[in-house]
Amino acid sequence: MNTDSLGYIFISSCLINNFVLTYFLGICPFLGVSGQFSTAIRMGAAVTFVMSVSSSCAYVIHSILASFNALYLQLIAFIVVIASTVQLVEMIVKKYSPPLYRALGIFLPLITTNCAILGVALFQTARQYSFWQSLVFAVGAGAGFTLALVIMAGLREELELASVPNLVVGAALTLMIAGVLSLSFMGFAGLGG
Repeated sequence: MNTDSLGYIFISSCLINNFVLTYFLGICPFLGVSGQFSTAIRMGAAVTFVMSVSSSCAYVIHSILASFNALYLQLIAFIVVIASTVQLVEMIVKKYSPPLYRALGIFLPLITTNCAILGVALFQTARQYSFWQSLVFAVGAGAGFTLALVIMAGLREELELASVPNLVVGAALTLMIAGVLSLSFMGFAGLGG
């Protein structure tokens, strides 16, 4: 399989190298917002949007800084772009969906410090992706992030109806489920050859 093709990059970032369940990046919102399906899918959409915009900007910033031989400014520039994009998303969500804004709570501004978003910008730069490859990589990573959130939210909602021993109720059970999900996603590692 051609590892530079857009389809492979998407599948790789979504399933094979899922940022949450394989690289363990973005764990805070994964554990904090995955209690309800509706909140999880909206948070996933917000993270995907921020990843896409940040990835596009990171490609342009890297190109400009490389032309001036000032790559030492890259990390600071990426962080500024991510923070600005999250502020934009936060203002839009607050204006158009106050219930969602309240449901996401502190986790919406925490997208700024979500290491998965910074990881997308740094990985695409290190892999020397083209603009379209970078954008597909970011959308795939966002889709994988959303997939992980939605699966976890579905499982947690189902567990509310189940009889669970008191020993593992709460955070312990959530971490065990996350571990099993991570193991299951490691099974995709053989897809790329």
